[in-house]
Amino acid sequence: MMAAVVFSPSSLVLLNLILALMMFGVSLSLRLEDFKRVILSPIAPIAGLFAQFLLLPLMTCLLTWALNIDPELALGMILVASCPGGSFSNIMTWLARGNVAVSVSMTAVSSLAATVLTPLNFAFYGWLNPHTREYLTQITIEPSSILILVLLVLLVLGMVTGRKLPDLVVRIQKPLRIISLLVLMSFVAIAFSSNVALFIERFHSFFWLVVAHNLLALSLGYGIGRMLKLPIADRRAVTLEVGIQNSGLGLVILFTFFPEAGGMMLITAFWGVWHLVSGLTLSQIWARIPYE
Repeated sequence: MMAAVVFSPSSLVLLNLILALMMFGVSLSLRLEDFKRVILSPIAPIAGLFAQFLLLPLMTCLLTWALNIDPELALGMILVASCPGGSFSNIMTWLARGNVAVSVSMTAVSSLAATVLTPLNFAFYGWLNPHTREYLTQITIEPSSILILVLLVLLVLGMVTGRKLPDLVVRIQKPLRIISLLVLMSFVAIAFSSNVALFIERFHSFFWLVVAHNLLALSLGYGIGRMLKLPIADRRAVTLEVGIQNSGLGLVILFTFFPEAGGMMLITAFWGVWHLVSGLTLSQIWARIPYE
């Protein structure tokens, strides 16, 4: 059963602008050197991307299926698992004394790959789980719309601007991040203020799901790094990159295309809080542990 969210359809234009602003800010920092670095030293970034875009969505789908998790909560988990790594992972990798170059490379490549893989993974794994398949047909899913919007902003505007006007990028990138974050937080705060009862009522149902899901993501990143015997600095970067998802992007996509899916919103929004707590905690622990 859907948990309806009080949400005004007139806000869709604003949400599309927020999504465009966020992706534009991400794409400004993308450089060809980031992709070249993956080609020259591919093992760690490729391993992390494999865990992020294949293992995490697959394991999320299978576990939500096996545990028969509520469909809208399960779809929220699948949406988060389909998102690229968050930019906070770069900062946390630096704090954890990990390989920042690997983290930046993964963020750059995953941001580009997400233009295709985020909508496709969400649609595919949402359909694959028989418990979420029927629910998925009740909401309007248009992965092509997400793809076109993100692809145009990411490729046409962001990277071209970053390459042609580097001085401008230096001046606007930090304010742009702050503005987009404040606008998004304000929008989320307003949305939640209209749905406090829903948040309190369902807190027990999504809290532990988010905690366990984030632990799964961190474990997959660490596990694949250890299995491939990556250097410790690389392993830390891969772990944090897989464990810190761009739930902000997921939340904007959710508000824009699935505003009636309250359970999905609760999962995605709380992910945005919890992964900062877990990521910062882990980075502080690792910062105090010398390399072996």
